[in-house]
Amino acid sequence: MSIELGQGTGPLRGVKVVEIAGIGPGPHACMILADLGADVIRIERPGGQALAGGKTMLLNRGRPSVALDLKQPEAVATVLELVRGADVVIEGMRPGVTERLGLGPADCLAVNPRVVYGRMTGWGQDGPLAQSAGHDMNYIAITGALFGMGQDPARPHFPSNLVGDFGGGSTYLVIGILAALLEARISGEGQVVDAAIVDGTAHLNAMTAAFLASGGYQEERGANLLDGGVPFYDVYETADGKHVSVGALEPQFFDTLVTLLGVKETCPGQADLEQYDEMRRVLNEAFLGRSQAEWVELFEGTDACVAGIVPISEAFEHPHLKARETFVERHGMTQPAPAPRFSRTRASLGLPPPAAGEHTAEALAAWGIADVAGLLERGVAVQAEPE
Repeated sequence: MSIELGQGTGPLRGVKVVEIAGIGPGPHACMILADLGADVIRIERPGGQALAGGKTMLLNRGRPSVALDLKQPEAVATVLELVRGADVVIEGMRPGVTERLGLGPADCLAVNPRVVYGRMTGWGQDGPLAQSAGHDMNYIAITGALFGMGQDPARPHFPSNLVGDFGGGSTYLVIGILAALLEARISGEGQVVDAAIVDGTAHLNAMTAAFLASGGYQEERGANLLDGGVPFYDVYETADGKHVSVGALEPQFFDTLVTLLGVKETCPGQADLEQYDEMRRVLNEAFLGRSQAEWVELFEGTDACVAGIVPISEAFEHPHLKARETFVERHGMTQPAPAPRFSRTRASLGLPPPAAGEHTAEALAAWGIADVAGLLERGVAVQAEPE
């Protein structure tokens, strides 16, 4: 396979990124950058690592994989040579690990003073927990986000790792990198972006902090405007055991909801807080009267703010998402298309998820590394066969 730079079509075309491979939010951030046109080169350990690879790991799409043995000084020197011509470095190891490898911020900024060095961790680079292990639910637990999740008063219900790893983590890493890139083009100086999942999650939860400060938030589940505390913003079961989401917050949307549901004459008024239990009973009984598909046919496209709750396999086929091509078929898989969208520099998908080290020789050569054959012969670099 021939790897060429500058093949991306999005607004980041020409931006060069060195990714020191990790798992979860770091690769997700690099997927976003690659989707948006950046040239990303992924540096992995020979053989890859658990939970990080495979031909279906979409987080690794869009960029070549190079296997280097970073225990060898020559491999570290190779990465620094890549950094010399890069705009961004991204790593997701525990604080201090890249420094011990010789690939920390000081090392990279010494060879390229303009480089933006993005660091992705759960706890951040400092603080009492910085050196501790953790996962998504731990990070969102201490920020106050997990406490309010779910409608069960007895215990919180955690989501998948969307809120912490990808919402508070990779998304904020990308925001930080883009901001630092803009600043570097003005100042001529790079800097370190410390993206901690705890920081990003706390920032995501700003509206809850505002509600608390105003006195309009109860610190209990299922008791507030947006957590199921009101019957017109909740989930209801349908006749076939499926569910619909109801988000009729505004008065005009609530009026459309009860009118189409056929309960306008029997349902208590939206502002009648004392009758919310009765309203919930009326809505629950009504939604149990038809299947999800029947309610979707009635409600979708109206201002009632009702939508069927479907698994991802059914989301692939939703008419609205199909019309927008939110999901696309590429490389034998249905997968999310790049987001967001641009009117002039439209993003596109590049390479499929690779095996660890699948592009070692081609990618190193494309990035201008000399004596690639020698690196392979000496075991500094490893070329893997495609899976």
